[in-house]
Amino acid sequence: MLGYTIKRLLQMIFVLWIVSVIVFLMMSFTGDPVFMVIPIDSTEAEIAQAREILGLNRSLLEQYLIFLKGILQGDFGRSYVYRQPALDLILERLPATFEIVLVAIVLAAVVAIPLGVYAGANPNRASSRAIMSASLLGISLPSFWVGMMLIFLLAVQWQMFPSSGRGDTVDLGWFRTSLLTADGWHHILLPALTLSLGTMAIILRMTRAGMMEVMRQDYIKFARAKGVSRRGMLYGHGLRNAMIPVVTIFGLQLGDLIAFATITETIFAWPGLGKLLIDSIYRADRPVIVVYLMLVAVLFVVINFLVDIIYTWIDPRITVK
Repeated sequence: MLGYTIKRLLQMIFVLWIVSVIVFLMMSFTGDPVFMVIPIDSTEAEIAQAREILGLNRSLLEQYLIFLKGILQGDFGRSYVYRQPALDLILERLPATFEIVLVAIVLAAVVAIPLGVYAGANPNRASSRAIMSASLLGISLPSFWVGMMLIFLLAVQWQMFPSSGRGDTVDLGWFRTSLLTADGWHHILLPALTLSLGTMAIILRMTRAGMMEVMRQDYIKFARAKGVSRRGMLYGHGLRNAMIPVVTIFGLQLGDLIAFATITETIFAWPGLGKLLIDSIYRADRPVIVVYLMLVAVLFVVINFLVDIIYTWIDPRITVK
């Protein structure tokens, strides 16, 4: 396990280095940042001075080395719009995104896994077919439409939930959370439900497919012959062996929710990373975009690493090399 961990860590470092090169090149050819930090009526001398301060008068290789050194030191530069360190700006918005993603992924798992087990164990029932039809809708409907419909029905028509904002928060040192207040939960449920529907449908269908495969195996027949209860057979024997693909999808969906919550956060005016990214793209705020892209890359490689480790816990027959 130690050798495997070291090998994966080296792979993660290599992947992140490749990502840093791609991000640097992408940002280098998407406009001149000088005109974001100087007045519009600046002279040629002032423009040249700004280029020298930003290091844009150096060769592309020298600029990349400076960029890489800044990343290793946690210095991504200052936001052109907010005039504060870009990393601090991202960390300030990170808790809000983690909250909505956490609630969304827990909601998806709590609903999808039991329904997937039921549909997989009883594939010919009308209720199972209805569940699968609903899951198809969950995959097909775009999140922006779902969000707007939920706002229209539950916030505007019936006035059960607020249509935007984060609600009251509690300060836990460097971390502010709305999950410890009733008002915070009142605000988070609609955006979390919107964000979870697609993931819920995918996990449900994967769980059903895995359970249908497992229910045909000999050890399930032996468990029935030994008198194991149906609940014990489904969750103790069946679900555990059907979880490998589900864990894979769960990990990928978790990364997707963090990276691509932009539409949901924008619709509900949720003050997280997604809304900050959209605003930064509109305003060409390159330092903030760079931090966001690097953070997402780190999250994806770490989540994939953790998923591989969880495999061995679910199924001890799996060995890591």
